[in-house]
Amino acid sequence: MRETRATQASLFDCYSQHKLGQELEAISMVLDNNLDLLAAVHNDLVSKETKAVGRRGLSAESVLRCIILKQRLKVSYEMLAFHLSDSASARAFARLGGNVIPKKSCLQASMRRVQASTLQCLNEQILIRSADNNLLSFEKIRVDSTVVLSNIVDPSDSQLLNDSIRVICRSLAKCHNQTGFNAIFQDQRKAAKSLAFRIFNAKKAEKDRLYPELLDIMASVLKQADCTLQQVKLLSDTARSKQWITQMKHFYQLACKVVDQTQRRVINGESVPSSQKIVSIFEEHTDIIVKGKRDVLFGHKINLSSQSNGFITHLTIEKGNTSDKNMHTPVIAYHQSTFGQTPKSMVTDGCYATQENARVAKEMGVSQVVFSKPVGLSLHDMGVKNKTFIDLKKFRAGVEANISEFKRAYAAGKATWKNLGGFQAYVWSSVLSYNLFKLVRLTM
Repeated sequence: MRETRATQASLFDCYSQHKLGQELEAISMVLDNNLDLLAAVHNDLVSKETKAVGRRGLSAESVLRCIILKQRLKVSYEMLAFHLSDSASARAFARLGGNVIPKKSCLQASMRRVQASTLQCLNEQILIRSADNNLLSFEKIRVDSTVVLSNIVDPSDSQLLNDSIRVICRSLAKCHNQTGFNAIFQDQRKAAKSLAFRIFNAKKAEKDRLYPELLDIMASVLKQADCTLQQVKLLSDTARSKQWITQMKHFYQLACKVVDQTQRRVINGESVPSSQKIVSIFEEHTDIIVKGKRDVLFGHKINLSSQSNGFITHLTIEKGNTSDKNMHTPVIAYHQSTFGQTPKSMVTDGCYATQENARVAKEMGVSQVVFSKPVGLSLHDMGVKNKTFIDLKKFRAGVEANISEFKRAYAAGKATWKNLGGFQAYVWSSVLSYNLFKLVRLTM
């Protein structure tokens, strides 16, 4: 049975006098003053089917503290397990008992069960309570967007085809063990890997000749997979068979999309819209993001706001390459609904600038609406004088430092947890860790 809180902290727990150790001790005190927030984490960790027997596992409190620690240290689960076994400060912060030394598999299984919505709610409550205690103000906010990358390699059609063939053939090879049905198929993994490698290193004329061969292999594998699926559905009805069928259907449908995309782009020479492309069969939620005329990025666009002390007060993970102009008004609405406050001043770069955004912001109660580019708006329309306009533009530049610290110091540059839910939970775990460290630095 999993506990909500660990047993009382040992008298022998101690923190290093290093700056990070002092910050961890201060965050521990903040978490101790907000124990009611642990209930949501506990609900994520305990399912209805869980019986109140067996090993207890890590407490909800320890799991949450391990999430915060992992994002701050920017380490893998294996390195986190090392720190928890080696560092007195890490063990004291994570509230581990005397003989508890969690392995990386235990840490991963526990931490990945905490939902993104739970971490978002915890972050909101921390900010709301800090504002109630007059520790932060929402009078001035600055808004900007950035991209958090997915954990994928740069995509190519040949690699996507090879991945699809590899995964489907692997599932067919495991069919007998999981369903009891002996699938008869030709294993094309080696041939596909060789062709994909040759395509990757070939010149255009050679690519045009090799791609049809790889597509023919893909068509053969899809035909074999379809036949096996139909036969397994008829002959087996066990839970493991249903799991195999669900997994095979998932990758079969993604493989069909990859074939269609390759046929249109490579064979027919069409320009396929970004919204119709797939860039990974493992992280299929990944968007193609083009920031201006710069590099193409693969991940998700996030829109965030920060205030004068650098706290991230609002963050959304967008679907697709949403225009910045459409992400201006929701920031104000969020501050009103969540914190009960309308920012007095709101400043963004020129990508958010429209006369409509300025008008709506004014109607919602924002006194000073400043864009780096005026877009036909006078200083009077923005509600500022020239000196205030210059000061707010300088204030806006600070959001770049906030984003840099968020991505560099809290491992938010690339989300390494799998699937869309994992991507969102990873980003929110970084936000929660970032804001907690900002809070204790403000009060230390």
